[in-house]
Amino acid sequence: MEAAAAIIAVICAILVAFAVIATVRAVRAVKRGVDRTVTQARRTVEDTRLKARQYIQPGAAGEVAQLRVKLRTSMRATQDVLRAGVPDDSSLSESMALFERLSAHGRELDEELRKLEDEPDRERVTARLPDLRERTERVTDSADSLRWAAQDRARRFAEDDLTLLSEQIRMEAGALRHWEDGAEAPAAGGATGSAAGSAAGAASGSAPGSAAPKPAASAGAGAGTGGGPDPERPAIDGRNDRWQPGYSWQKTKRTRPESTA
Repeated sequence: MEAAAAIIAVICAILVAFAVIATVRAVRAVKRGVDRTVTQARRTVEDTRLKARQYIQPGAAGEVAQLRVKLRTSMRATQDVLRAGVPDDSSLSESMALFERLSAHGRELDEELRKLEDEPDRERVTARLPDLRERTERVTDSADSLRWAAQDRARRFAEDDLTLLSEQIRMEAGALRHWEDGAEAPAAGGATGSAAGSAAGAASGSAPGSAAPKPAASAGAGAGTGGGPDPERPAIDGRNDRWQPGYSWQKTKRTRPESTA
């Protein structure tokens, strides 16, 4: 009894442990989902606010918002392209590492621009704008260069693959039409053979004392017993497989010869 109770207690403890682990994992998964949703919502609200502000507020404040929109749009687009291409192209791993270093400068620049939005001294904002504009151009140019290079690389790979596939399909289509190249040669050879046979028959018929050719035996007579019909051959039932209802790809499969020659 004590051993059975110990075993039951161990089983219960294992089940409780599994339940706790599953609960913790579920809670963490839900928390990650909520965090992603909140982050995406905040980013959408921030982007909408900046796009509205660059048109509503004139002067330095509107230009600061415009720089932030340009920076965030370029960095996000490059990040999406590189992350989507890394699983298919391992060469983009180094580009992704360079982009992570560039992202550090981008986040620092975005934070400086965000602080200038709340700066009450407009003269200070105007004085800082040339430097911030130049830094924004450098960061966005680098991000755009990485994104365009990755897109050109993916497009070139797709074109090369399509070219190779088209060539393989052309070769396969030529192999399926192999009878077209040699269709005339067997016909010409057959005509020549027929002419030679006719000449030989005429020569043998004109020779004196030649024996008359014997008629060929019937194939049906040699196949069956006593010259009767083949008992294994099915009788005609009046059906035509070519006119059965259904789609064209549902017709009865017929064996095709390897060569039509």
